[in-house]
Formats: sequence, structure tokens, C-alpha cells
Amino acid sequence: MKLIFEKGAPGQHLTLMPACDVPEVNLSRPRTEPLELPHVSETELTRHYTALAKRVHGVNDGFYPLGSCTMKYNPKINEDMANLPGFAQIHPLQPEGTVQGCLEALDASARLLGEITGMDAMTFQPAAGAHGEFTGLLLIKAYHTHRNDAARTKIIVPDSAHGTNPASAVMAGFTVVNIPSGPDGCVDVEALRSAVGPDTAGLMLTNPNTVGIFDKNILEITKTVHDAGGLCYYDGANLNAVMGVVRPGDMGFDVIHLNLHKTFSTPHGGGGPGSGAVGCKKLLAPFLPGPVVAEDGTGYHLVQPEHSIGRMKNFYGNFAVIVRALTYVLTLGREGIPEAAKNAVLNANYMMKRLSEKYAMAYAGPCMHEFVMCLQDLKDATGCSAMDIAKGLLDHGIHPPTMYFPLIVHEALMIEPTETESQDTMDAVCGVFLHLWDVAHNDPQALHNAPTKTPVRRLDEVGAARNPVLRYIPHD
Repeated sequence: MKLIFEKGAPGQHLTLMPACDVPEVNLSRPRTEPLELPHVSETELTRHYTALAKRVHGVNDGFYPLGSCTMKYNPKINEDMANLPGFAQIHPLQPEGTVQGCLEALDASARLLGEITGMDAMTFQPAAGAHGEFTGLLLIKAYHTHRNDAARTKIIVPDSAHGTNPASAVMAGFTVVNIPSGPDGCVDVEALRSAVGPDTAGLMLTNPNTVGIFDKNILEITKTVHDAGGLCYYDGANLNAVMGVVRPGDMGFDVIHLNLHKTFSTPHGGGGPGSGAVGCKKLLAPFLPGPVVAEDGTGYHLVQPEHSIGRMKNFYGNFAVIVRALTYVLTLGREGIPEAAKNAVLNANYMMKRLSEKYAMAYAGPCMHEFVMCLQDLKDATGCSAMDIAKGLLDHGIHPPTMYFPLIVHEALMIEPTETESQDTMDAVCGVFLHLWDVAHNDPQALHNAPTKTPVRRLDEVGAARNPVLRYIPHD
């Protein structure tokens, strides 16, 4: 498929933009060379983007079981609310009095999400999950600094954690201490006790964890960290499994980031849009990025927390994502939020049971919202790897699950069906997985060659990773 730059010819154009209705301004430093823009007709342009759209695979096209990513259906009412003129046509520099509805939406979102998570205050500035992690760690750092406890320089991270956890901790200036998982996939409590001390700033953890298991020792884990003087950070990537059922704040966590673009149903992927909202307990609220919304009886106002760490992003966050999340929470309500979580857990356990007929599970069930299969035995027996199974799924119109993660599981495939998939869909998908297991034993070369029905065959992924072509270079 040709790039848009490789289509058309000089002189071809289309007229889509209305005439300029404001005075033109000459820049003080104009371009010395014209922009390298494609010259295409309207017909060529529409055909190009229609062809691209046909190559995109999303939840509207088929099963999309990315573990820890919560790629679920996004109700269209969320889009309608985000597109209301009073939300979509505002400017962040407007006076407070002209955006009272928007400030009320931010305040309501903070209150409702705080109720779901067990947190007392919230900021919506972080643009995505890892940005939220970084923000939460800066809050922890500011808390210890404010107490003149500069010796607390270490963040404890389990070996099954999301890769962004240790990266965020290092960016915040901490030293990372990894602790192992036990045979059950949960935190090794004795290893944790050995790791904590006067230099412990905090612990980063998600529960249920990355292998889809709710840690039965969670209260002991958070107490151990607190007794050592540290704080507990909750990675909200897996909140979809427990929202409305159990609250991270009640588990003993002091700060949390939420992936509003996952758990609370904004379409995501391809780099955005996102929102990594950060909630915290009262002890950390004075350090939140500012401004935050406050209501004093006369209206809603933007105020600066007393010991704010400063801005994490211009203005107030990705507002449209917050409106979508608020709509989702209000639509589902007190009964619907936990029902979604319970259905996510039910669906994951259903698929885990079906697939365990032939595939080895990394950890015994029951699981929560996702589960991890270990295909090492299959690879040893047939030569077909997790990569081969994933490529085989493409020929059946199924997006592959998360691969080779977590790193503590060899030949891992992590599956998260979410609550929005029907039993018929899951049965069909399980049938494909079981069929591919048979193909691996009877005709392994077929899987080595897969995919064969997609627009692009199997790529040289190592070459693409090491020698990426990130921009178009026009030919003379």
C-alpha cells in the first residue's frame, strides 16, 4: 500500500477548509522552503483513508483480548456527551464563571472516582497511565521530603510488575528494589519483609496483579510497608476486575492512578487519547498538582494545593476523556459498576477453564479479569511458540493477546476477555485456540507460515525494532 505522499501529482488539490475569517498574520520567521505536502484529489484522499480504515482492527471488528489493557466496548453515549457544545467548544483560559458546568463535571468525576477507589482527593492532569505513575511517585517523594525524611530513596516493585513501574520510579529519582513472586504468583511476603527498612519510600503494586490473581495477603503487604514508614502505590491498570467490589484505599493504598481510557471506557490505542487520573489519601492531598477544583457555596473555583508539586500538564488534563468516564460511571451507577467487574471475572474464568483442556496455565485458578497461559511445553513438543499461535489467530480475525508478558512466565500469552464479550464469542475464540493447538501438533509449518490471510504477511519484527523507519523522506 502506498503512502499518501506517494500518491497524486503536482497541481492536484481539494478544497475542504472554509475561507479564513480572521486577519492573516505574517510570521517573523517564515519558512524558507515549502512544506512537503502530498498533492492529491479529494477522491484519492478519501480512498486512501478508507483503505487504511479497512486495515485497522478494533473492538468493533472482533475479539481483542489484550491482557491488562481492558480493550472493551465503549458506549456511544460517552461520545455524545463529550461532544456537547458546552464541553467541546470551551477554552482553558476562559474565566471560571463561564465554565461552571465544566468545573462541576471535574468535581463530580473526582468525587465519584474517589468513592470507587477509596481516595480522598484527585487530579486529572496526568495524560496517561505511566504519567500518572510518575505523578504518584512525585507525591510520595514530596511527602517524605516535607517530613525531612530524605533517607527514603527506594521503591519496592514486584518482579511481575508492569514495565512502566520501575521506569517511573527511576524517573522520579528513586532506586528500584525488585522482590520475587511466590509459586502462587503473589508477592513473596517474607522477601518483602526483608526488603523494607528506613530507606523504603514506598511499594508499587497492582491488585489483582499482572498474572490475574488477587493477592490474598494484600492487607499484610500494605501493613508491612506502612510499618516501615513507606507509602503504598496502586497501579490502576487492573481496576476493571474489582471496581465497585473492593476499594484500593481499603486495601491500604495511599495513592493510585486510574486509566480512564481503559477501565472507564474511552477508546484507546495508537498513542491516545488517555487520562492517568491520580487519586490519593488526605495525607498526600496537599502535594497534588494544581490547580484542582473546589466548591465553596458560591460556585466552583480552581485552587492551588498548599504544597503542590506543580503542574504535570498544561491546564487540567484531557477533559473530553474525563467527560466520557463520568458518563460511563453515571450510566452504570452503583449497581452497574460492580456488575461489570464481576462479569469481567466470570468471562476470564470461563475462558481459562475452556482453554485448560489443552493449554497449560501459568497459575492455578480461579483468576480475576485475566489469566496467563504458559506455552513452553507446546513449544518443546512441536516447535510452535507463543508467537506462532498469535500469528495463527490473525488468520481467524482475532487480535492476538498480550505476548511474552509477564517475563516471569516463559512463552506467555495473557488473555483478558473483559465484561463486554458474549459467551458465543468466547466459545468461538476458544474453539480457534484449541484448533491451533491441534495444528501445532499436526502441521507445525502451517503456524510457522502464519498469517497467510492478512494484507501483510509475517514481518521481520527484530529488524523493524532495530531499524525503524519513522518518517517519510521524499525522493528528489
